[in-house]
Formats: sequence, structure tokens, C-alpha cells
Amino acid sequence: MKPAQAAREAVQQLQELTQHEVEGVVGIEKGDDGGWKVTVEVVETRRIPDTADILAEYEVGVDDEGALTTYTRRSRYTRGRTSRD
Repeated sequence: MKPAQAAREAVQQLQELTQHEVEGVVGIEKGDDGGWKVTVEVVETRRIPDTADILAEYEVGVDDEGALTTYTRRSRYTRGRTSRD
């Protein structure tokens, strides 16, 4: 499976499980087992202004056939913050 296909599978399955809107894929890495580890950013809570939205990064594991193996929320933050704030 190519990286783009693994990312699409991870995004689709994460959306189904969490019911959160995906902002994008922010990382992808080939695993030792032949699967993929995909880091996905999602909107957990919409706020006004949008800089106050609550975002989260999830690490999603998919196997070499695209089946979900794991998912874990790694962090939560407001949209207006940088990663080192």
C-alpha cells in the first residue's frame, strides 16, 4: 500500500470512529510490521472565533491492507497555539 492510500484509509476510519472533522494528515511513517502510522489532525470542538477551535492530533495505525489496527489521541490544543507554546 502506498502512503497516500494509507493516509486516506486512516482518515476515513478515524472519522467514522470519532465523528470529528479531519483537518488533515500531518505525518505518516512506515511501521516495522509493514503497516503505517498516520498522524491526523481533527477539529474536536468548533468555536467562534475559529482561532479558539479545539484541535487534536491522533496517531492512527493501519495494516498493509488498510485495516485499522490502533488509534490514540496524542494531544489537544487550541487552533491559535503553536506546537511549542
